[in-house]
Amino acid sequence: MTSGLSRYSWAVLAFTIFVLITGAYVRATGSGAGCGSHWPLCNGQVIPRTPQIETAIEFSHRVASGLSLVLILVLVVLTWRSSERGHPIRRSSAFALLFIFAEALIGAWLVLYHLVTTNDSMGRAIAITLHLVNTFFLLASLTLTARWATIRTDRRLGKRRLEFWLVGLACLVTLLLSASGAITALGDTLFPPTNLLDSFRQDFSTAAHFLTKLRVFHPFIAAGLGIYLAAVLLLVKHRHSEISIRTLANGLIALFVWQGFLGMANVVLLAPVWTQLLHLLTSTMIWVSLILLSATILESPAPVMIGD
Repeated sequence: MTSGLSRYSWAVLAFTIFVLITGAYVRATGSGAGCGSHWPLCNGQVIPRTPQIETAIEFSHRVASGLSLVLILVLVVLTWRSSERGHPIRRSSAFALLFIFAEALIGAWLVLYHLVTTNDSMGRAIAITLHLVNTFFLLASLTLTARWATIRTDRRLGKRRLEFWLVGLACLVTLLLSASGAITALGDTLFPPTNLLDSFRQDFSTAAHFLTKLRVFHPFIAAGLGIYLAAVLLLVKHRHSEISIRTLANGLIALFVWQGFLGMANVVLLAPVWTQLLHLLTSTMIWVSLILLSATILESPAPVMIGD
């Protein structure tokens, strides 16, 4: 692999994360209907004229999403031209292309079926959950592509070890946590509390909307994942001496502690847009780090028991 492909792969990953954050901004600002019920056109036009602020926000996100698709398509061509048959980078880049097309379809579903702005239906909750999970699969594919474009790897990979499966389970729980976070963010957007006491009343009121009732599960899932992840990362550090693995493990611990503070700030400050976006950005960093850790463990030599 070339250094140029490596830099390009990481740049595509970074840009895709940016697109994810802009999508969350569209939801948080209620701009999802900025282009009306038209897709892929915006209010029936290729480029909207004299747009309102909501239209500008939604249209900018669509342009960024379209550019992301083009960048990933180019990435697939470059990786297939630069690698031999059977190399895992071919599969990871191909999956990235598959998931970015799925992103477009889910986005079209949200717009065409009016699952935006004030829509508080179960259909919208399911759609945004699928949207986020698909996005995380996209980021996983791009992360592996960037890593394999940077570090030469045996295309057969290694033996699945205990730590790999434990970290893999952490990835699954992180997906669940992120999905519950998407539901929580939607509830905060549609039913914003006026104060902290009002927020707790909404969460536990029998008359509350299902979106507000579901918010209470998110911190419990986060706490459970934090405890499990801390135990797994300590085990990983104990069994592996490689600097890359230990650095990733330490970074994940720091990120999760930071995420906990952001979560508390989000609740206390009544979920302003900036904390929601920073919370989501940290979630993507945790996800990318978990994928990198999984791949590094999979490709590492047999673990050696070491002391800290």
